[in-house]
Amino acid sequence: MSFILASASPRRLALLAQAGLRPAAVLAAEIDESPRKGELPPAYVARLAREKTEAVLAQRPAAIVLAADTTVAVGRRILGKPEDAAEARRFLALMSGRRHRVYTGVCVAGPGMLRQRTVMTQVRFKRFSQTEIAAYLESGEWQGVAGGYRIQGLAERYIHAIHGSYSNVVGLPLLETCQLLASAGVKA
Repeated sequence: MSFILASASPRRLALLAQAGLRPAAVLAAEIDESPRKGELPPAYVARLAREKTEAVLAQRPAAIVLAADTTVAVGRRILGKPEDAAEARRFLALMSGRRHRVYTGVCVAGPGMLRQRTVMTQVRFKRFSQTEIAAYLESGEWQGVAGGYRIQGLAERYIHAIHGSYSNVVGLPLLETCQLLASAGVKA
């Protein structure tokens, strides 16, 4: 049975390769990623991962499909992908000197089965100066990523502490993903 990654994220593909897993195909799922009213971050990422999996599985019903969705949360507030530098600045200012959580929902589905996990990692940034925020925004790394930062880039130098899975913050918790894939018969 072929294994399909339902994601356009080059980071997820690289993490799978790091774990010795190579999907037969990569198909991005087009779904509405807007949070629902009152939806909490763990439920939000779980729902999106499931919907992405189901969208690709509808196209390839005989495949094993892996999908994931990652978001950053400060309390109950979901910090998605910032639309512009001003929103990225607000996100970074909000996270400055405090803890936030990174949630990833992972879903593996195939004929007659669906398995899910949600993983949380806690991250604490140092207190940012205005100069540091401006320099980070100038780098462009804030674009296209939840919370407006990439841990595997320049933002790593601002992290005071991380509790949990580093690969989860990158966008795919490898331990849990490999366990879900193995339970579906996909092994490295």
